[in-house]
Amino acid sequence: MAKKVGFIGLGIMGKPMAINLLSKGFEVMVNDLNKEAVQALIDAGATAGDSAKVIGENSEVIITMLPASHHVQQVVLGENGVLSGAKEGSVIIDMSSISPVVSKEIAEKARKQGVEMLDAPVSGGEPKAIDGTLAIMVGGKEEAFDQVKDVLYAMGAEITLVGGNGSGTTAKLANQVIVNLNIAAMSEALVLAAKAGIDVEKMYQAIRGGLAGSAVLDAKVPLILDRNFVAGGRIDINLKDMTNVMETAHEIGVPLPLSSQLVEIFHALKVDGKAADDHGGIVQYYEKLANVEVGRA
Repeated sequence: MAKKVGFIGLGIMGKPMAINLLSKGFEVMVNDLNKEAVQALIDAGATAGDSAKVIGENSEVIITMLPASHHVQQVVLGENGVLSGAKEGSVIIDMSSISPVVSKEIAEKARKQGVEMLDAPVSGGEPKAIDGTLAIMVGGKEEAFDQVKDVLYAMGAEITLVGGNGSGTTAKLANQVIVNLNIAAMSEALVLAAKAGIDVEKMYQAIRGGLAGSAVLDAKVPLILDRNFVAGGRIDINLKDMTNVMETAHEIGVPLPLSSQLVEIFHALKVDGKAADDHGGIVQYYEKLANVEVGRA
């Protein structure tokens, strides 16, 4: 019998992830404020749940994919939240990118009601959400992880249990530092090349096979050359992630000078009206400083 999965949060990432669960044969009940997204899932074979409580009542596994910590707290712990309906023995998988501190607190409250929670943020952006090959980093009990492995593998290809609750979200913070600073470093290099007047596309081809080559380089440079900043990972969401990075780092006594500078760059882009752009749009900050635009020759 197909496992019953509830899915709350049908945004850029959540919608294709829920579709992949349907395509792998799971019974899926969805909830989101965006009625068009809910209808798209109903058309694909899902049912709709009127509230997080209804999702909890009707699901063995409840997935949340929401923008920030306070959204997850509200949806799981609030009045008519998941825990007001979830059955003992069910598992909540929070796939949002939130603070490890908040994640641990929610897990503790869930456990008191006989519900396990895993923090399982993802990496790979919209393309990997669509093709079901996300990297998923998981924190929580091994027994709960084993219970929902099949659900996770319906959405991802590389799935790692990092440790206890909060480990997945901490791994995601580390991931976000590397990805976003990589984009920033790449942006500096692209703007330097553009201002120097060389063919940026040929420069990219020249360096991508060496140590400067990366998944980030290959994913973002072609989009930047096409001036395509349609969001796979929005600037404001990555600003939220990097703010979580700094708060967590300060709490445990880790200075992160490069990350702190990047937070300010994200703030500048947000003020400049770029909040909804893809984080590859970091290049626009450097372009403004140097008065040059990166593009194809």
